[in-house]
Amino acid sequence: MEDYTFLLVLAIILLSTKILGLVTERVNMPQIVGALLAGLLLGPACLGIVAETSLLDQLAELGVIFLMFHAGLETDFDELKKTGPSSLVIACLGVIFPLVGGTIVYAAFFDVTSSADLLEAVFTGVVLTATSVSITVEALKEMGKLEGAVGTAILGAAIIDDILGILVLTIVSGFADPNTNIMLVLGKILLYLVLLPVVMVVVRKFFRYMDLRRAYSKRTAIYLLSFCLLMAYVSEVFFGIADITGAYFAGMMVCSIQKTRESVSEKIDITSYMFFSPVFFASIGLKTDLSGFSSHLALFCAALLAVAILTKIIGCGLGAKLMKFSTQDALRIGIGMISRGEVALIVARKGQDAGVLSADLFPAFVLMVIVTTLLAPILLRPAFREKAKAAL
Repeated sequence: MEDYTFLLVLAIILLSTKILGLVTERVNMPQIVGALLAGLLLGPACLGIVAETSLLDQLAELGVIFLMFHAGLETDFDELKKTGPSSLVIACLGVIFPLVGGTIVYAAFFDVTSSADLLEAVFTGVVLTATSVSITVEALKEMGKLEGAVGTAILGAAIIDDILGILVLTIVSGFADPNTNIMLVLGKILLYLVLLPVVMVVVRKFFRYMDLRRAYSKRTAIYLLSFCLLMAYVSEVFFGIADITGAYFAGMMVCSIQKTRESVSEKIDITSYMFFSPVFFASIGLKTDLSGFSSHLALFCAALLAVAILTKIIGCGLGAKLMKFSTQDALRIGIGMISRGEVALIVARKGQDAGVLSADLFPAFVLMVIVTTLLAPILLRPAFREKAKAAL
């Protein structure tokens, strides 16, 4: 007999994320904070009503892909070209500071007496280098701040951050697994970056042709969504680049084709808002299990969390200041980069699978992810409100 429990689970998730989203909006916080809290309440950390399943994981993955695809569609391409060098500097410092900070905080709490201990310390820093901009994207979109220099710099830096994070992850993992061919992985990433402009030229010509030679049809949205999913798949499976990065690039390739962008963006936004995004945000809370949390681990977690927040704000903020952003905008960029989301969880899980990270430490990383993910949208709103007051 078929098990239809998943229908009940989805109904609970959709209702709880929406209700708590409205509650958090009433207290002047983004709705996604409510969605994240819904996942925490429903999951093993609190009530234990909903358990993480492969179906929810897959739907959540689609949710973040849709979110990043929509962010790509909404990207101001001219602004992105202007902020490209700034994004590179912000991303580099946003990787270096957390990498060093994470390594130091591990060494402060645990003995580092062997090469395996040192590798675990460094990998702790590697986990902190991750940035999940999907949460920030949704928060900025709610506030109408996604477009412009700050939003574009955050998006660009997060994409570069992802590629740099993969490089660091590959190198560190190579020391743990002698079967990993570091040169092969680096070659794949280089090939990806070379092929990306070629694909962009072909795709832009195709959709411009559809805009100029034919009336816009519903088929265009299907073509573009299929291309998004294909880019996500190829990026992850063949090149080792995160699927959400491929989805973002897919949207960015057609962001300057006005008619296509507007129509497809509207359809994707409705689909994502109604179903996939709530599942994604709730799924982060569902991953939190605090059983077996010792006092020593709690102290380590608190220190890890402080370092995770400060190193992104200081590192990315310093990068923004070096690239002539104002102090306020540098702070906003730093805050926008603190969310670790699913990216850090994936990196931590890979470290655990490779035997580099102890399974006992995993709850600390999960809690760090949850808190940084909650803090990013909470802190962004007052940060942008200060600008509005200053302008009056």
